[in-house]
Amino acid sequence: MPEKITVSDIDRDEAFRYMAAEGYTPEGALADITEECEKRLLAAVRPVYTYRVLPIESKDDSGVVLPGIVLPGKDITELLAGCDNAVLMCATVGAAVDALIRRMQSEDMAKAVVTDALASAAIEQVCNKFDILLAEKYPDRYFTFRFSPGYGDLPLTVQHELLGVLNASRLAGITLDSSGLMLPMKSVSAVCGMSGSPLERKKTGCAFCRMKDNCSFRRKGVRCGF
Repeated sequence: MPEKITVSDIDRDEAFRYMAAEGYTPEGALADITEECEKRLLAAVRPVYTYRVLPIESKDDSGVVLPGIVLPGKDITELLAGCDNAVLMCATVGAAVDALIRRMQSEDMAKAVVTDALASAAIEQVCNKFDILLAEKYPDRYFTFRFSPGYGDLPLTVQHELLGVLNASRLAGITLDSSGLMLPMKSVSAVCGMSGSPLERKKTGCAFCRMKDNCSFRRKGVRCGF
């Protein structure tokens, strides 16, 4: 079943990181714009998520096999080392946010940029709250961090199968456009591992990513979250 999460405020520090302005505190007119954009965004957000816990059938250097889906790549195999289950999830802040950003693009591009960044921060907050709720539901289990299609060598093309397994269109209103990107735009899909034993903490960050030399996020001066 789809489940809802409440977002009552936006992490502005995270939003400005998405604008390649990490650590910046808005002042004057920009502070007023940020305040206005956050209020309008909070009126539009309708966060929802859905997930499934699946047994890991097999894994090797070529990828991980789950019921109904194969996750290719060495990175996902390494992530799920020591795990007996994988959690597939997706979340969105809703289609009304897309409509708000489009409306602002026609009204004021500065406000549209700020709202887009705030919306990116909002969906990350939803995912972080999902992590907490998952840990509360399975208090005797241990989890890896979330890993999304497009991170490392897990291809973006796996989105179709992942969202299909989650029945994301019906349960969360998330679909793919012709280029394979999720709609609503401010949506996330991800995989994390679940184990009955403590898991070794994996090294994360750009230095350990296989895609660090060809990363669109790094070219923008921001991080993908890996």
